[in-house]
Formats: sequence, C-alpha cells, structure tokens
Amino acid sequence: MPALMVLPLFCRLVRSFSCVFLAGAMLVSSAAAKAEVPMITAHRGASHDAPENTLAAFRLAWDQNADAIEGDFRLSADGEIVCIHDADTRRTCGVQLVVAETPFTSLRDLDYGRWKAEAFTGEPCPTLAEVLEAVPAGKQFFVELKTGPEIVEPLGRLLDERQVNLDSLVIIAFDQQTVAACKKALPNVKAHWLTGFKETAKGSGEWLPTAATIAETVARCGADGVGMQGRREVIDKAFVAALTEGGVGEFHVWTIDQPGDARYFADLGAIGITTNKPAFIRSSLEQE
Repeated sequence: MPALMVLPLFCRLVRSFSCVFLAGAMLVSSAAAKAEVPMITAHRGASHDAPENTLAAFRLAWDQNADAIEGDFRLSADGEIVCIHDADTRRTCGVQLVVAETPFTSLRDLDYGRWKAEAFTGEPCPTLAEVLEAVPAGKQFFVELKTGPEIVEPLGRLLDERQVNLDSLVIIAFDQQTVAACKKALPNVKAHWLTGFKETAKGSGEWLPTAATIAETVARCGADGVGMQGRREVIDKAFVAALTEGGVGEFHVWTIDQPGDARYFADLGAIGITTNKPAFIRSSLEQE
C-alpha cells in the first residue's frame, strides 16, 4: 500500500481508538458517580432488628456497616444524660415513668429490650457516656437532644471529661434555642437543626417550612446544616437549590428505609441517609 494511503488510515484508526477510550472513560466516571453512597446513619441504632436506643442496637449498627449512629438523649431528674426517645418510659418499658422526674437508678432498673424480642430481655437504658464508648474510631455519632438548652452544659462537661474527638460528633435538635446554645458553648462541634414538614391543607401541595424559612432558621441559630424529614413531594432539585442559595451548606434526611428514596436523596446531594435498616440501604445503594 502506498505511504500516502497509509497515513490517512492510521489517523482514522487513532481517532476511532480515542473515541472508544473516551466513551469508556465517561461510562466509568458515570458509574462511579452513581455508585457514590452518602453517610449511612443507623436511626436509634439498627432499630429495625434491635430495640431502639440501646447498646445492642448501636453495636448491631456497626456490625451492619453503618457509618454513623443516631441516638436520642434526655436528662434524668438527677442530671444524668440518658438515651431514650420519649419523654416517658411507657412505650418501650411498659412502665409509666417521666424521664425528667425520675432518678437514673430508677430508669436503669427498667427493661428496655423485651418489648422488641425475648432475646433482648434485660437490655438497660444506656447513658451518653456508655454510647460514646461504643463508637469505634473513624465512625460518626449524631447526638439528638430531646430537651431544651438545659442539657447543653452537662453535655459539654461530659465531652470535656471524656476527651471526646469532637470531629466524630454532630449534634441535632428540633429546638432552635438548643441548637443555638450548642453552637455558643461548643463551637467546634457541628450541629444541624431538625425539621419535619406539614401540608398547609390536605391536597394543597403547599408544605411548611419552605426552603427560605429553613435557611433563615439555620442562619439564626448558627447551625451548620439541616436534617430534614425525607419527603420526596417536598424536597427536589429546586428546593435544594433554594437551600444552597440561602446559605445552607449541607443537609441530611430521615428516616429512609426504601432504596428508591435513598437513591433519590443521595442524588440530590444529601450528606447522610438516616435509616432503621443500615445494612439493607447500604447494600441497595452499592449494588446500583
């Protein structure tokens, strides 16, 4: 074949190879982006399989490869920070004791596990200190404060006494004053304000709070971000864009137990997915 014919053929081959290589690279890049999984946070521990807010649930969360755990905390009558969601013990213990009016020793005597399954009989109410000790190095801990600002001072004292790695913590709360108090007393600990959503009228399609209201609240209490109820009918690209425009740097969503919902919020940029089923949600996202 003449040399003048070889050169154009060679150039065409090079161009073809380049196109195939570029297309392959784009596919790999796209697959990598799709496979990205946000922080998987175990809601009250692995609470689908174990009694919520117990050491059994938190340890199971680590076994299920959660990146973080989330637990609820209140003050007992004698100032102990205890891990329990409700204001009283009736739902999980079958005994009516108001947490804020009951000394820790009395709360500790109750059974917090049997309601879930016989295998968990005798599971006690843990303290914050005990949950902190159960957090492995490199893992995260979302500390939800269920009280007002009165819990902030004993929380700060405990974190100081235990020399806790503050980078491993995120404080979360629905109460704006509590978030503001945390940012004032513990400026080096990240904090998210929490919010759910309510429709103004059934079927109206109008939900509160708006993205603008969330941004204003986050700015007012000094939060580092927001934790939102994971409602797809509310949170979309435009909603997230409005949050970002309003200065909200990051958001996480709760409580997500369906793979489709988890992928939806991951694609919107959620830094974390809080779920009762950490192993299931992680596996679902990683297999896509």
